[in-house]
Amino acid sequence: MARSSSGFVAGLTVAAIVTVGFLAYQASAHVPDSLGRPQAKKSPAATAPKPPARKNPAALPGASGSGERVVYALDSDRVWLVGADGKVQRTFKVMPGTVDPLPGTYAVTSRTATSPGSDGRLVEHIVRFTSHEGAVIGFSAAVDGSTPRPDASKKLGGIRESRADGTAMWEFATLGTKVVVTG
Repeated sequence: MARSSSGFVAGLTVAAIVTVGFLAYQASAHVPDSLGRPQAKKSPAATAPKPPARKNPAALPGASGSGERVVYALDSDRVWLVGADGKVQRTFKVMPGTVDPLPGTYAVTSRTATSPGSDGRLVEHIVRFTSHEGAVIGFSAAVDGSTPRPDASKKLGGIRESRADGTAMWEFATLGTKVVVTG
């Protein structure tokens, strides 16, 4: 009886090996040719999704509304003054405060010719359009022409522009003018 059980086990083993071999052969018929070839390793930075880059960073962002408006892009710290015909009249870089407005559509709510800024500098052509996190947010130009980085320890909503750009904003953005903030 021991012989027949060892023969039986040997037969099962041979059958199992034949079955596995047959299944391996069938599976190999469906393997792509590239499997097993060394692949060039990509760095983590190369595999991370990248936001689509704008072809021209100074180009007006899509989905920024229509008609006369001020467009402020948080991602590029850039402003566009757009006429009623939808054409850009002026675009310029700005230095944001420490508190950004939320993306959305606003209107100019107040204007002041000159005043001390929240950072203590004398500013002119102040055009305010919202507040967030306890900071009033608006565009202004330092009278001394500076656009320093704001003190990160303070909540500052002033978006600084050059004096020439501040004058253009002042002339363009009267009370009620639409301000579109994009991400």
